[in-house]
Amino acid sequence: MRHASSSTVVTSFVAAVAAAVVLAGCASAPSAAGPGASHLDTVQKAAVLRICTPGDYRPFSFQKADASFEGIDVDLMAGFSASLGAKPEWVKTTWANLLPDLAAGKCDIAVGGVSVTTDRQKRAFFSAPYMVNGKTPIARCADVAKYQSVAAIDQPSTRVVFNPGGSNERFARTNFKQARLTLHGENVTIFDEILANRADVFVTESAEAITQQKLKPGLCAVNPDKPLQYGEMAWMLPRDDVAFKSYVDQWLHLQQAGGDFQRVMDRWLK
Repeated sequence: MRHASSSTVVTSFVAAVAAAVVLAGCASAPSAAGPGASHLDTVQKAAVLRICTPGDYRPFSFQKADASFEGIDVDLMAGFSASLGAKPEWVKTTWANLLPDLAAGKCDIAVGGVSVTTDRQKRAFFSAPYMVNGKTPIARCADVAKYQSVAAIDQPSTRVVFNPGGSNERFARTNFKQARLTLHGENVTIFDEILANRADVFVTESAEAITQQKLKPGLCAVNPDKPLQYGEMAWMLPRDDVAFKSYVDQWLHLQQAGGDFQRVMDRWLK
């Protein structure tokens, strides 16, 4: 029997492996037009970045009377979309629908003061966090001394108001078992409930509490530098899109290192 030479066997084996790799790559590589394509590619191709936001959360994203948006994330999204050669297209949603809308493909990214949570992480990616922003009470200035802790707030006489569908509702329902809880559907007007003495406390992120005490005389953030619960803010991204997340994180890093990010923060927080 004639035996193939060792060099022939090796050559044939290498060729077979190479062919298998090529076939595997063809089978797994996402098509630019197919459902597996990265948003990094599809956004550049469409020249449009679709951005989901509730638009009711100062200082991150707020929809004005003329339907335009302003805030920290709005300014950052202008620069981020330009880096992709795209224009920002805002998709108005609610906190309850923010994650479902992103998962359904109605937008490429979700912003507007989004807290990083493990529940959200199960269905979406997060960018690298760009702010530490824990839960902080806001109350009438005359009552600040009464609401220095979760235990102090969680009393039968305290009226806690919260907005639906996000981390504020989860915090209120998890931590307040004795206080009287009231769901208020409009984040824009929720602070007026405290001023009108229909509620006593609202627990939200420290950045929003600080912003609202400037906008609403008579309201004061309670120890915003020492929040009741640690929290991080980030942008929410489609799950499993590693290429897009890597680009988002690198863009954020360069903005922070170069000083542009801090200039945006200073504009809205100082």
